[in-house]
Amino acid sequence: MRTKRHAVVVTHSRLRQEGTVVAEAVDQLRAAGFEVAIVDNIEAPAFASHPPVVDEATEIVVVLGGDGTILRAAELVHCTRVPILGVNLGHVGFLAEFESFQMKEAIRRVADHDYSIDERMIAHVDVWLPGQDEPLGDWALNDITLERADRGKMVELSIRVDDVEMSSFGADGVIVSTPTGSTAYAFSAGGPIIWPNVKALQLVPLAAHALFARPLVIGDDSMFTLDILEDSASDGWICCDGRRQRALPKGTRVEVRASRDTLRLARLSGVPFTSRLVTKFDLPVVGWREQARVSDRAKGAAR
Repeated sequence: MRTKRHAVVVTHSRLRQEGTVVAEAVDQLRAAGFEVAIVDNIEAPAFASHPPVVDEATEIVVVLGGDGTILRAAELVHCTRVPILGVNLGHVGFLAEFESFQMKEAIRRVADHDYSIDERMIAHVDVWLPGQDEPLGDWALNDITLERADRGKMVELSIRVDDVEMSSFGADGVIVSTPTGSTAYAFSAGGPIIWPNVKALQLVPLAAHALFARPLVIGDDSMFTLDILEDSASDGWICCDGRRQRALPKGTRVEVRASRDTLRLARLSGVPFTSRLVTKFDLPVVGWREQARVSDRAKGAAR
């Protein structure tokens, strides 16, 4: 008897209602022999909750949408070995492997098991609320942000690495990101891009009122500790991957380290990260000096 193959399609309800691309993808998966379940609810679960995940019998999760939809799918495969394949229907789609016009080829490759697995680092966070003996635990594929709860005031933070005091300052907040998240919010805040095969975490301050408030990068065996000081002008607010969030009172301690778990991204091509970076960000690989030389040579040849 032929073994049943199971796939989950994660998308946005708007995409199902406004076009035919989701229905076409589901039809193609079913034609390839998959039983398909559809998840189009992108409502974020509560911080430190344990939402249901896909069954271990699921062969692959196909994401139709942008990077935000992939972050939703990551919640569905957390702590499992089920891979995610992203098909970009959004804007940048940095985590996606294929664009929408390549849908047919993507599904054919999935049906033929013609893909490799890219293991992505995940960050684990423990939140120690004042007076509590047990932490609230959560995680992030992209980033964990600790920000001010009061928009008109700064949150006062103490920053430690491996229990060694590094700095303290008032700020709008800080971002702790994985290499995957280094091209997201942390990049916009002035942090460096970290290649996905580098096992590291980075911390990027947000508008810190301090002389020394540079981004920090630590290895995967180190840990960031962030304390919201008792005399902080504002309480804090934590958010994982722009989704799971909660308020944090003064006196809260936040610890961020590399998780033992990883996220498995299905890759259908051997395109290196550097090429993806240049393409997605449309980087000006030819500088203005080189452009000027080329222009001068062209003028000389025309004479």
